[in-house]
Amino acid sequence: MTKFPPPLRETGRTRILYRGRRLSYFGGCAYYRLASDPRVRRALVRGLDRFGLNAAASRMTTGNHAVYEQLERELAKFFGAESAVLVPNGYATNLVVTQSLAGEFSHALLDERAHASLKDAAVFLGCPVIRFRHRDVERAARMAQRLGAAAKPILLTDGMFSYNGGTAPLRAYRTALPKNVWMLVDDSHAAGVVGSSGRGTIEQEEIARSRVIQTITLSKAFGVAGGAILGTNRLRDRLLTQSRMLIGSTPMPFPLAAAALAALKLVKTDAAMRHRLRDNVGRVRSRLRDAGIDVEDQPGPIVSVTVESKAARELLTKELLSRKIYPSLIQYPGGPAPAYFRFVISSEHTASQLDALARALISYRRKGAASGRRRSGGLVGNRD
Repeated sequence: MTKFPPPLRETGRTRILYRGRRLSYFGGCAYYRLASDPRVRRALVRGLDRFGLNAAASRMTTGNHAVYEQLERELAKFFGAESAVLVPNGYATNLVVTQSLAGEFSHALLDERAHASLKDAAVFLGCPVIRFRHRDVERAARMAQRLGAAAKPILLTDGMFSYNGGTAPLRAYRTALPKNVWMLVDDSHAAGVVGSSGRGTIEQEEIARSRVIQTITLSKAFGVAGGAILGTNRLRDRLLTQSRMLIGSTPMPFPLAAAALAALKLVKTDAAMRHRLRDNVGRVRSRLRDAGIDVEDQPGPIVSVTVESKAARELLTKELLSRKIYPSLIQYPGGPAPAYFRFVISSEHTASQLDALARALISYRRKGAASGRRRSGGLVGNRD
């Protein structure tokens, strides 16, 4: 019988209790560890005291509230969109978008490593779905051109890919693809992290928002829960009238909306937090490079290691545990291998934790090479 992994318990902003041991934690995608930030937690408690817990009804009936509208205004303002629409969770954002746009497009072009939510969402469009090789601009452009002048395609891609922190070449897509191609960009991992101000891959790639729909989650960089769809006022109208998933669902709890407002304010104003994240990522990558390990600069704060054998998995697990680091093994669709280790660096990790991670990865590579297992695993780059 398939089971969930063993439960973890947080014992600090960057540590967990695992089988009786307190370990450094590089799992999850809490890039700023805002879920445990006292300012965000205080906002959540105030929201609970002021508003209660739950709307207990759809926003389209009797469940709307001023705190939702305030959060939507602030999100739209921060990301530079005409409007924002809250959705109960990040996974559902893409489903709500495509459900509301069913029949609008002739074809969907889908990155083969797109998040599972995009793959599920593509079905709702009611048109043929064509997968293209990961981040392959030329292939996507050729596919779009072959559809003919009468076609109206939409391209679906992650903004930042969670397995290694690489980003989609949005500017290249916009240049190479026909002008009428829309893009649905799942920016769940990039929102709050990528771009000079944390506005995601649209900001990083410096593309206009025209014909771009950006979806985000509030559970990663913002440390709360829920999702949002960023686009035009016209798209908002479609969402509120055409998506049964949105119309028929209960919105996020009031305290989470209040906490999300506090988290958004921190992402906007706490430059030191963003700088710590950048410096921490640079610290790990520079130590790996100094040891002769080829590590490419990725926009996202992620270092991944593929493990193609049981021996490689056991070796790296042993190295990590010996340095009191939780072995964050990922077995999730869309990654570079059926199993790989993903280490998410946060703004709150200490120098000693970062150095311990670097030493573990360096030791793993050296021991693997010395024992003839050079191909048993390697750091994931962005050459694919």
